[in-house]
Amino acid sequence: MFEIQEKLEQAERALLVEVDTGEYDAEASLAELYELTRSAGAEPCGAVTQKRPAPDPATYVGSGMMEEIASFCTAQEIDLLIFDCELSPTQLRNIEEASGVRVVDRTMLILDIFAARARSREGRLQVELAQLRYLLPRLTGRGTQLSRLGGGIGTRGPGETKLETDRRHIRRRIGSLKEQLDEVEHRREQITRRRKKDGVITVAIVGYTNAGKSTLMNRLTQAGVLAEDKLFATLDPTARALKLPHGQTVMLIDTVGLVRRLPHQLVQAFHSTLEQAADADVILNLCDASSQEARIHLEVTNELLAQLGCGDRPVLSVMNKCDLCPEVLNTLSIGSTVRISAKTGQGIDRLLLAIEEALPEKTELVTALLPFEKAGLAAEARRDGVVEAEEYVENGLRLTARASGRLLAQLREYEAEE
Repeated sequence: MFEIQEKLEQAERALLVEVDTGEYDAEASLAELYELTRSAGAEPCGAVTQKRPAPDPATYVGSGMMEEIASFCTAQEIDLLIFDCELSPTQLRNIEEASGVRVVDRTMLILDIFAARARSREGRLQVELAQLRYLLPRLTGRGTQLSRLGGGIGTRGPGETKLETDRRHIRRRIGSLKEQLDEVEHRREQITRRRKKDGVITVAIVGYTNAGKSTLMNRLTQAGVLAEDKLFATLDPTARALKLPHGQTVMLIDTVGLVRRLPHQLVQAFHSTLEQAADADVILNLCDASSQEARIHLEVTNELLAQLGCGDRPVLSVMNKCDLCPEVLNTLSIGSTVRISAKTGQGIDRLLLAIEEALPEKTELVTALLPFEKAGLAAEARRDGVVEAEEYVENGLRLTARASGRLLAQLREYEAEE
């Protein structure tokens, strides 16, 4: 108990600010901001919501509300103001001058959490690139504050040596990060191609953050993935082998969670990571069934899957934490639905069988000698199979490919000796 109190005493005291313009569910977004704030290590001491037709261009909230916020910050010894939006450089400067308190917006808060949680080299590079792109237009407005090291929420990540006021230095660093990420992405693409060539089947867990993805990963594979009741506890994708009931082994991938109104810097930065899930043969859309926002969470994930072109992939809607709400829920589902509790193990056997049923047909390697008039079959093999080698010979095209189903049967008609 003493340790907890000591930790709370050290945590920054934050006041959350929401402006409700009617564009989105402000109440739900503010509830999420509470969780984001706690995940970043601060203690929310209260929140203020103002309904406005549009944000104030100078201070986001109105001048009268700004005065009330400043007085509250002084009286309650608030260390940090967190706005549930992305503030302009001018708004950041004006709010800090009016309140005398450090100001963080939603984007900076999420970037800070990502900076604290990134583990892999790719994750750290992506976070730093997103931070620098966010900070570059804000250098003029905030002066030396952006150059502090370890000054609390919003200051993690790139330090003084990387955030000099000379924009050319930052642009040079951004260019270097892009080059390093291109190299990392190229290596990951090679690994993905090798898996496909070897016939490795992948199953990806995607879903809203804090839905229990890492807990499910641990339950299924004993992977030892960080599983905390905090948003973005898992930042980097983790891949582990999973053995199914009838003996087949697949690759299970855990991915970073999603949030409502994810900053565009992060969508761009982590697109390659999310594409790894999009390339999976089966997708598990995991949702916290006990959440009042379950329907919205599924919709957020559904939209992302559509953007990534996953319409032709088998998607299992997995309703997690059903031990907290045993009644049947009337929620939106995508594809087949399985109800489980990753924590207790309830429904896991049914989930494994559902994964097995959703798997694509097993591929086999075949070498065929196709007559020249069968060029269409070769094109089909390139499109629907994995071609490992092809060579034009005197009497046709010698092609080695991994295929399944009807394509495999057609190629076997022209099977050649090794």
